[in-house]
Amino acid sequence: MRRAAFFVIAGPVGIAAYGLVRLWGRSDGVYGPGFDWQAAHLLGLAGMVFFVPAVLALSRLLPPSRWRTAVVSVTLVGLAATMVQFLADIVEGLMAADRAEMSALGADFKSTPGVEVAFYDVVPQLFFLGLVVLAGMLAARRRLPWWSAPLLLVGIVLPVSTLDLLPISGLCMLVALAPALPTLRQQAEQGAAPVTIHPART
Repeated sequence: MRRAAFFVIAGPVGIAAYGLVRLWGRSDGVYGPGFDWQAAHLLGLAGMVFFVPAVLALSRLLPPSRWRTAVVSVTLVGLAATMVQFLADIVEGLMAADRAEMSALGADFKSTPGVEVAFYDVVPQLFFLGLVVLAGMLAARRRLPWWSAPLLLVGIVLPVSTLDLLPISGLCMLVALAPALPTLRQQAEQGAAPVTIHPART
């Protein structure tokens, strides 16, 4: 739990950084393949990786239950699918000589049966759905304020209209999850507290 607070911060920051680098890469009208494409997607992938321990840490603020296990499992499945999506974009960027070739490689990958559903259209959304449900469960236990889940939902929906809103999306997610940081730090301090052994009285 010592690094839990860091992961809860790093996940949303990774998404915001991905969005910012993406905007920078698109500013000259040529985005991908190249350094800007790889940098943006590596930051996005890092954000997804950081979300794994973040989700696990947040879930530990709840009492054990089958419902908690189910929500965490669904969220992690969605995260894994999202990571595959980022990895595919990174590999396609490395293999392609230009934007057209990169798009063709992406189309070939998506044409594989089941790929579009598993890694693009359906399964990745389980991460965002699970995260909102988890925030709602934490709010019900007063580990997060009531507005955390709605703010998370806003951050998730914003990029649906345009990916240019990804920096704001990451910021919304950070603000929504930040109230859990003191509790995570408190648990870390309690876990690291030394055990005092009192000598037996004779």
